[in-house]
Amino acid sequence: MKFEDLKLNYGYPLQIQTASVAGQTERYSCRLIGCLPGRSILLSVPKLAGKLIRFKPGQKMIVRLMIDNGIGVFASQVETQTLDPYPILHILYPDTITFKGIRGATRVSVYQDMMATNAVESISSTKGVIVDISVTGARVDLAGSIGKIGDEIELESTILIQEVERKLKIKSIIRSQMDTPEDSKLAGFTTSYGLEFIEREPERRLVMYAFVYSQMAIQENRS
Repeated sequence: MKFEDLKLNYGYPLQIQTASVAGQTERYSCRLIGCLPGRSILLSVPKLAGKLIRFKPGQKMIVRLMIDNGIGVFASQVETQTLDPYPILHILYPDTITFKGIRGATRVSVYQDMMATNAVESISSTKGVIVDISVTGARVDLAGSIGKIGDEIELESTILIQEVERKLKIKSIIRSQMDTPEDSKLAGFTTSYGLEFIEREPERRLVMYAFVYSQMAIQENRS
């Protein structure tokens, strides 16, 4: 797959991955500013703690972007970083992009605090936990009923991805209601739902993908 075949709009969200001096993986969010096919791609410069991150010419990186039902990945390196008239990160144009399809059936167990809000009815937010999650949906335990099957709800949580804090917001539809496990009842949760994600905003979906895959990696390392 060629980069130009994607026909991305300017402002499209991407994620770049680099390695620190200590060898630790660092991931940053940025946006597509423009490109010169066969030559370079122009990206917004990520910030950390409100300050622009400095990249060195020749610095290698992995770039990821959410496309359709999967993630596009390509290797690149920094050409230069400019400040005038505004900050731009210039990286080498990739020869090809590798497409990694999302396996919707792969679920991972988590115990992630969150809030759920019904987008259809005027129901106040209800606290709960995400019990398991995949890139297509999740099972949640809530402190109270939030709606009926077919209702649209939004999940909101503060998550950690490789020790980096992010806000997860994702729209979903209630597809099923199930019996709440006894251990969840002891924790104060009374209602359990099966959800299907319907979020269309690319950046939100990319955060969700990153969270799911980071949790998979954590559990694989433990096994």
